[in-house]
Amino acid sequence: MSEWTRIARPDSALFDTERLRSQWNRLHLGDAEPWPKDPALQQAWLLFHNGEFQQAAEAGLALGDAGLNVANKATCIHASYVERRESSREALLLEAAARAEGLQQRQPDNPGAWYWQAYALGRYGQGISVAKALTQGLGVRVKTALENTLRLCPQHADAHLALASFHAEVIDKVGHLIGSMTYGADKAAGLALYDKAMSLNPDSAVTLTECANGLVMLEGEQRLAQATALLDRAAAMEPLDAMERLYVASAKVALTN
Repeated sequence: MSEWTRIARPDSALFDTERLRSQWNRLHLGDAEPWPKDPALQQAWLLFHNGEFQQAAEAGLALGDAGLNVANKATCIHASYVERRESSREALLLEAAARAEGLQQRQPDNPGAWYWQAYALGRYGQGISVAKALTQGLGVRVKTALENTLRLCPQHADAHLALASFHAEVIDKVGHLIGSMTYGADKAAGLALYDKAMSLNPDSAVTLTECANGLVMLEGEQRLAQATALLDRAAAMEPLDAMERLYVASAKVALTN
């Protein structure tokens, strides 16, 4: 594995096992990942939350199937918010998607296996353009994987967000009529999914930023003030871990554009 780009983080934000355990439910309200009993897996998650994404991925991969969710999450977050080399970004996302798809075959009842495939393919599709991704059939794969995630884990707030964003992205790029007839995208469904995500995880920079982006794609100018208010809330948050720090930073950037 080649060297990934590292991110700066204040030492005061570092987690140890005790602090991670005490904050686990708050940190994983979005993905509903259960607290790991294996100390080695706990260490992999520690690396993730401390922003050591490459080390977290390597530690997760070393644990086999038990560590694939943390490995894939670390890979996806790094690729989406840290990696600036487009070829590396695409390769990392496709690797995560392939690993997640393999895990689905072995553990079909693992929500993370479905979610991280969808997340990786969705981010990859955004990079190559949503329209191009749709013609390659990625939209159907993303939608199916997210629906399976929610079937297995209805409280998975991030899957509600991602499926809402599927509806928003498709409608924004190809229009409601084609989006509905060809890809099953629906404005009302997207709005309902954003509402559900907000009800499940309302105090998350992830939820706030994704909802802000999606509401504008679905309803345009009439939701701009609400979207700005959501981004303001996200930008003002004190991030709890490295991933939240990246989302807070993205909210601040969005407010300046």
